[in-house]
Amino acid sequence: MLDIKFIRENAELIKAGATKKRMEVDIDRLLIVDDERKLIRQELDAKKAEQNRRSNEIQLLKDAEREKVIEQMKHLKDGMAESEERLKGVMEEWQRLMLTVPNIPDMSVPDGESDADNMEVKKWGEPTVFDFEPKDHVTLMTNLGIADFERGTKVAGFRGYFLRGDGVLLANAVWQLALKHFTAKGLEPLLAPSLVRREVFMGSGYLPQGEEDLYKTQDGDYLAGTAEVATMGYYMNETVDLEKLPIQFLAFSPCFRREAGAHGKDVRGLIRVHEFFKWEQVVLCKAEHDETVKMHEWLNRNTEEFIELLNIPYHTVANCGGDLGLGQVKKYDIELWVPGEQTYREISSASYFHDFQTRRLNIRYRDAEGEMKFAHSLNSTAIPTPRILVSIIENYQQADGTIKVPQALIPYVGKDVIGGAR
Repeated sequence: MLDIKFIRENAELIKAGATKKRMEVDIDRLLIVDDERKLIRQELDAKKAEQNRRSNEIQLLKDAEREKVIEQMKHLKDGMAESEERLKGVMEEWQRLMLTVPNIPDMSVPDGESDADNMEVKKWGEPTVFDFEPKDHVTLMTNLGIADFERGTKVAGFRGYFLRGDGVLLANAVWQLALKHFTAKGLEPLLAPSLVRREVFMGSGYLPQGEEDLYKTQDGDYLAGTAEVATMGYYMNETVDLEKLPIQFLAFSPCFRREAGAHGKDVRGLIRVHEFFKWEQVVLCKAEHDETVKMHEWLNRNTEEFIELLNIPYHTVANCGGDLGLGQVKKYDIELWVPGEQTYREISSASYFHDFQTRRLNIRYRDAEGEMKFAHSLNSTAIPTPRILVSIIENYQQADGTIKVPQALIPYVGKDVIGGAR
């Protein structure tokens, strides 16, 4: 959420930012409602002051004069109730409009309508070339008995899956290598809840716009699609010590997404599933743009280095305006080469928000001069499973249908080849 004073002083800039993000927002209406909100509050303040003044007068009055003032105060009280009811309605509209105001994208964000317009900023490795006819991960994993998609669908429904045997070992190996790699960067490991209250989703910016992709419980809580949500709620309504900044978490949790807008898209295999697991980098830092930008580059590079450990070809793209979320100022996607589709597939996103999330969540600190400020927030996927298995399996397949284990994962898998003679 942006500060209303900032919105008022930068209305045209925010309109331009919304246009770049391809989002609809009525800033003019918001400012009209804000004027009305301030006017009613001024009226209420004046009436409360008058009420206090007359309450003091009553103590000095007697008989008829006292009754007269008491009668006047009844009318004043009725007027206050009417103003409070008007304010309630205005505040509901004001809050609804405020929640639709997008953060302003950075000047370096490319223009574009969708992810098709994202701009490549880095390429590492060359697409894998085989001297045999390669198979996709569904075929390979099914043939090796390390995944069962048919029974997964029977048990869990559409996009369901089981990992078995070496498939489980491979996924666990990714988790273990990620834990070692990212904690060595200085991130503190955190096991985060997946069941999260609505106010935390609102604060982190996933509601109200993204509700269709969330699973909701009967109690009104939601299942998170990323550990970022719960981790951002960790310091909600708290003032953090300056000395603790930057706070750097490596958060792990099961994740759930309905993929409501993805019907008929990536229906086979592990690319787009409803239930998965993910390590997530989450950072709170001082409200300084230059530090935030450096931190953003650092988070994204952490994941690039992890992919390089696995020796999988990738490229990094800067997301265009139309592919940014409501609160994001800038975002990078890392996309891995998938031989079965002859294309790159997104595996990680790194974003920064300035104080958009922390203002909603009320996460503050006092700077060196004692001034209270909202911290800046950032997040970046460390690595998701089982999606990463798609690129591992397909890039490391061999002519006989077995899978070489990436060198960095061998200590955790306990073997260098999956499949073959047992």
